[in-house]
Amino acid sequence: MTSDRAYHHGDLRRAVLTAALDVIRTEGPAALSLRDLARRAGVSHAAPAHHFKDRTGLLTAIAAEGYALFADALAAAPDLRERGVAYVRFAATHPAHFQVMFQPDLHRADDPDLLTAKARATAELRAGVATVPPTDDPRLAGVAAWSLAHGFATLLLSGNLDDAVGDRDPEDVFRLVGRLLFNAEDAPGR
Repeated sequence: MTSDRAYHHGDLRRAVLTAALDVIRTEGPAALSLRDLARRAGVSHAAPAHHFKDRTGLLTAIAAEGYALFADALAAAPDLRERGVAYVRFAATHPAHFQVMFQPDLHRADDPDLLTAKARATAELRAGVATVPPTDDPRLAGVAAWSLAHGFATLLLSGNLDDAVGDRDPEDVFRLVGRLLFNAEDAPGR
């Protein structure tokens, strides 16, 4: 639980965001309540509204922060395969952001901070696709890469890959899946 000390030092916004991410991670976005978050932060129930206006504003801030972190993670990867790995890593290390980012009904689509962060993340995804050999339809190549990474990340977070991944590092498993699908000659046993 965050103390009211953080609020008195001007960190209420961060304290509420952190508490919200904890709630989303453990209970999902539907469990989010500004009143509960204020209690967790040790402030009046109206205090979070000064930073976020309402629940949708809070979720929009989470999505914008998530896309900014996501863009940073993607930018650090040298090629499309490693951007896919960065995608999976981001989902595993930021599951609450990931949940909110990809549910557009939870946030304000026209928010300037969200639009900026989302555009940056999209540019990083497209830059990864630009590292592969030319195809007849680069946009569909991007959709294929996104589908693989997003699908794997979503299945991983929901526990649907527990048996397939086992004790292995999910990032290594994702690399193997990519090789199995796209470079059959590199696959084990070939």
